[in-house]
Amino acid sequence: MKKIILTSAIIFATVAASFAQNSTPATEIQQRTDAATLNVILNPIQTLMVNSAQKTVDLEYKNKGDYANGVTSEQADHLTIYSTGAFAITVQSASNDIEKVIAGKTQSISASTIKIKASKGSSNSLGGASYSSVSLSTKPTDLISSGTGGVEKNFNVTYSGMGANGYVNKYFNDEKPTVYTTTVTYAIVAQ
Repeated sequence: MKKIILTSAIIFATVAASFAQNSTPATEIQQRTDAATLNVILNPIQTLMVNSAQKTVDLEYKNKGDYANGVTSEQADHLTIYSTGAFAITVQSASNDIEKVIAGKTQSISASTIKIKASKGSSNSLGGASYSSVSLSTKPTDLISSGTGGVEKNFNVTYSGMGANGYVNKYFNDEKPTVYTTTVTYAIVAQ
């Protein structure tokens, strides 16, 4: 019986020592969790491209009706944008007067006689976008605005030259045909 009691005492002491080593005193608490801060940082990205097959737009007057009524050139899917968030697209001319030097004399057509109008393109599901028809000028003018962003959204642009025979006296026989040229610049900005 002494052996059993002695053996039991040794086993109890061993188990008690083992628990004592693995237990934490009440004043010492082990940290089992911690936290980190995660930031999702979104920078604004806006890109705009003019359709590479439409880098030159011609408003050509070929007959009496064209001079009387004006001419238009609709460029389908002319602009493609990518925008993180709301945006506006502006348009402007390189000069107020579209000039041409003929026989040493400068001739001009007012850029404001050219109208530019935007509309929804073929791959465009932007709800709430607004489209404008504007007179061309050197001041950047809002053509399109949207309260939401989009990826690879297309826009049609229609260019219109004036009618009412406004350009009848702008043709000169030194050139066949007489060509007035300006650069039209589009820009996209975050709203």
